[in-house]
Amino acid sequence: TDMKSGLVAMVLAMIELKEKKVPLNGAVKFLGTVGEEVGELGAGQLTEKGYADDLSALVIGEPTNYNLMYAHMGSINYSVVSHGKEAHSSMPEEGINAINNLNEFITEANQQMAEVTANYENPELGRTIHNVTVIKGGTQVNSIPGQAALQGNIRSIPEFSNDQVIALLQKIVDELNKKEKHQLELTIDYNKIPVKAEKDSALIQAIQAQFDQPLPLVTSAGTTDLAEFTKSDNTFDCVVFGPGVTTTAHQVDEYVEIDNYLDMIDKYQAIAKSYLN
Repeated sequence: TDMKSGLVAMVLAMIELKEKKVPLNGAVKFLGTVGEEVGELGAGQLTEKGYADDLSALVIGEPTNYNLMYAHMGSINYSVVSHGKEAHSSMPEEGINAINNLNEFITEANQQMAEVTANYENPELGRTIHNVTVIKGGTQVNSIPGQAALQGNIRSIPEFSNDQVIALLQKIVDELNKKEKHQLELTIDYNKIPVKAEKDSALIQAIQAQFDQPLPLVTSAGTTDLAEFTKSDNTFDCVVFGPGVTTTAHQVDEYVEIDNYLDMIDKYQAIAKSYLN
């Protein structure tokens, strides 16, 4: 469901359009990308090479369960490393506790990001989300830890931009490093901007025309390859629309309903014909 089915459905739709010799007032292009789960690396590379510069419309085949996703939040992954000094736990004054110093960052980051969440809201995407999700430190129970590290994730909105979030985190680190025996480092591991498309674009109208009842328009806290493709100077219609449901993604028994998958092959062809003609 996430998202081999969307990928193959698009490929088969294009093959069938070619075999049927369907007349189209324009070209249909397939953009297959790698590394979407680890930084949208392929989408970033294709965007840099100009593959999005001539697009009029773009459909991302992520699973949406017959919903039309027109906007999603941005995403930032960050790491903080706290450098201390090892010592025997019976002589803590001889060391620098890296975990304690890192905990100060967690406390301050949670507090300041909570203020951001309270003060900024997007009417469609909601509020900024911040979580510290990974923490490591220490080597044994009777030693003062000489190093500790954490990773955190932030889901961002346009009202408090990615750059503002990163600047806030860096300021927290800089302020802590002014204190005696504090040495922390911030690294931004992943930085994807929020995306918002027009709800009534020609592309979305072409999709809605293929169904008896209007499909729901939705947003998501997740991110997609759109975060990279929309960095192009070119402006184009876009939407996330594909077979499958997100509730089964990243699970051992991940699957897609066959009827949904086969129907989407037909729908992709119909959308291409409707939009281009």
